[in-house]
Amino acid sequence: MSKAKTVKNVTTIPATLTRFTSTPINEQRKRRTAGYARVSTDSEEQFTSYEAQVDYYTTFIKSREDWEFVRVYTDEGISGTNTKKREGFKSMVEDALKGKIDLIVTKSVSRFARNTVDSLTTVRQLKEKGIEIYFEKENIWTLDSKGELLITIMSSLAQEESRSISENVTWGQRKRFADGKVTVPFGHFLGYDRGEDGNLVLNPKEAVIIKRIFSLFLQGMTPYGIAGQLSADGILSPGKKDKWNAATVRRILENEKYKGDALLQKSYTVDFLTKKKKINEGEIPQYYVENNHEAIIESAVFEMVQREIEKRQPGHNRHSGVHIFSGRIKCGECGGWYGSKVWHSNSKYRRMVWQCNQKFSGDQKCQTPHLDEDYIKKLFITAANKLLAEKDEIIDNFESIKDVLYDTGPLESQQVELQSEMEIVTEMIQHCIGENARFALDQNEYQKRYDSLSQRFKDTKTSLESVTGKVRDMVNRRKTLEAFLAKLKKQDGLIDDFDPLLWHSLIDHMTINSSEDVRFTFKDSTEIMA
Repeated sequence: MSKAKTVKNVTTIPATLTRFTSTPINEQRKRRTAGYARVSTDSEEQFTSYEAQVDYYTTFIKSREDWEFVRVYTDEGISGTNTKKREGFKSMVEDALKGKIDLIVTKSVSRFARNTVDSLTTVRQLKEKGIEIYFEKENIWTLDSKGELLITIMSSLAQEESRSISENVTWGQRKRFADGKVTVPFGHFLGYDRGEDGNLVLNPKEAVIIKRIFSLFLQGMTPYGIAGQLSADGILSPGKKDKWNAATVRRILENEKYKGDALLQKSYTVDFLTKKKKINEGEIPQYYVENNHEAIIESAVFEMVQREIEKRQPGHNRHSGVHIFSGRIKCGECGGWYGSKVWHSNSKYRRMVWQCNQKFSGDQKCQTPHLDEDYIKKLFITAANKLLAEKDEIIDNFESIKDVLYDTGPLESQQVELQSEMEIVTEMIQHCIGENARFALDQNEYQKRYDSLSQRFKDTKTSLESVTGKVRDMVNRRKTLEAFLAKLKKQDGLIDDFDPLLWHSLIDHMTINSSEDVRFTFKDSTEIMA
């Protein structure tokens, strides 16, 4: 006996709430709508585009009866490759999550974000709260079932477009560098303006500040002290700030553009998405352009400052550089340096004197005399005039022997050979390790071979460092002497007054043996008793 078939009865219960927003389906509430506009550069052309976008979305949103205009959020001159610095974008997302916005309208996926991860993260974050984004160009609504798939595809395409644009810009920039075309951030660069051809044109008023910075440094002031002095005098920094910092001063002192040259591609962008920059330490080519523009600082003075910076670096032979005479006055008795001391600091007889730092140290106290600044300057003028009286002979002697005395050719050949040896040994070590990884070798034999190659590498490296140091030392000594002779050539006649620049240009050090025996050693090794 068969059972009667039961007929299923299905009743449809219609939705009463709107999906995502959870509002009654028959409620005619306007969607609170915001626009988002962004342009990625600060150029005038893009500014017009930016204004047009703001005006367009304001009018577009207000024209819809079912939308309630909130505002147009904007980011001007900001890249779309990530959202970290886009304040307008972040403010819009924050307001949306607080329930102030139901719908965001923007031009395209690429305007919203060229980074797939950022784009999808933001879309999903807003989608969870029932907030929709409408991408007008692609006609994508993110609450639509196929919205996320389309967003993923379009964001990936936009990211690749951004990569392509970045690579094209980088190629163009490097081509300009290779052609010797120099560009700087003129809005934050002191001493020069942008010329008609885009090159650097001297700004006379700002050039005075640059010259002052170099002069103060050579007079013994530190970058920190110079920064304080400039701030106190009401001089604006390159960034148009009231307060200077030591790092800014140091960058100016080390910038070759102030001597008329330009080193291009000092840094490069590592990742087009994060825009992270890195100091170029040899990963990509650099280009050095000589005599590119009018110099503010003479080349000899610039090189003198670089050597002074190096002297002030931490180390055994470091000198403080807090005064023009620091590290320049030597005690003939103990071989130590003289330091400054203030006498009668709280009275009208206050004065600064220089004496041996070991004068009151230990059992054997130095008997060398103290000297005041005026007397040191007077002695220098006497010694310098004796030197200047013989300058023609000194210059002729140097010119006749400089190519032999400072010939780095043999050392540079040795340097090349050692570099080649290091490359060969490195390859042999890598081959040795690889062979051991692929085959079952006798480990004792392998270790002996590896240790031998490793020692060979270390010995070669030590020799290379030694030769490189000798080349660098010889080049520096030649530059020092050339700067010394250049100053001699320019000096017309004898001197009557103390000149700090002349002191730095000519003097290596002075030695105090006694009140009657003070000797000046000049940078060409000439020794003169004052």
